[in-house]
Amino acid sequence: MEGEWWKSPTFASEMEMSDNNQARTLYVSDLDGTLLGDDSRLSRGTIDMLNRIIEERGGLFTVATARTPATVVPLMQEVHARLPFIVIGGSAMWNPVTGNFEHTHGIDDPTVNAVADVFDGYGIHPFIYRRHGSGLLRAHHYGPLSAQERQFVNERQHLPLKRFFLDDRNYRQGDDEALLIFSLNRFAVLEAIANDLRATVPTCSVMVYHDIFDEQSGYLEIFTAGTSKAAAIGDLARQVGAQRVVVFGDNRNDIAMMQAADHSVAVENAFPEVKSMASEVIGPNTADSVARWILNELGVRG
Repeated sequence: MEGEWWKSPTFASEMEMSDNNQARTLYVSDLDGTLLGDDSRLSRGTIDMLNRIIEERGGLFTVATARTPATVVPLMQEVHARLPFIVIGGSAMWNPVTGNFEHTHGIDDPTVNAVADVFDGYGIHPFIYRRHGSGLLRAHHYGPLSAQERQFVNERQHLPLKRFFLDDRNYRQGDDEALLIFSLNRFAVLEAIANDLRATVPTCSVMVYHDIFDEQSGYLEIFTAGTSKAAAIGDLARQVGAQRVVVFGDNRNDIAMMQAADHSVAVENAFPEVKSMASEVIGPNTADSVARWILNELGVRG
């Protein structure tokens, strides 16, 4: 497929020059609370180490995140990424070289309507994200915004890869492919909605988890059935010929990918249940711990 540059002869030859066992390992990190510091940014140290991993040893590194390309791209702009980013909870991959979506998994219209009906029962309207063209996301919402939603929009409405369509009476409909239905609210409310969705809408996949900065708040993400970061990582591992997968995470929405990996690593600041099921626990996200761990495994001197 056009855009799959990691299958090119040049990329393959670079992999052969690296140690075979190391080159065959795919390293995948969550962003928030894991690769990013408490300021929700990549530190200069992590950026420099990731570039050494990719360039000196041909390391197979990427990220898997609930974020959209609108925020992932600026966060990762100084990393010399060669592999696609797994974005929107696994419902899409983003090609950082061409600036396009690849391998999207859309939600069909009946599922969108069924999910919106459940939200209506709680007096809540979610955001519906639709891919427009090859690289733009349109986020549709109907009704007044809560203070939390308003802050969310204000922080993102000027990003070049995302457009908000607010108070859109026809927010359920659209010609563009729906990739995500998203809501942020009190965790208890979202958990109740998630349970209803699991019981009544079998054509969707549901993920609910706490805000890492406020456990009373949370996020609810709905995708088409079968979509997850774990499934997307499996697809990417097959595409690049990886024989081993190592993942890094901190939150409950990382557990599935950690269970599916050959080796799972939790950062020290991870939720207790995440640390309890990880293969090992390393330092906190504030200490460049993920990049340091990969450098150490690849035998790159500091």
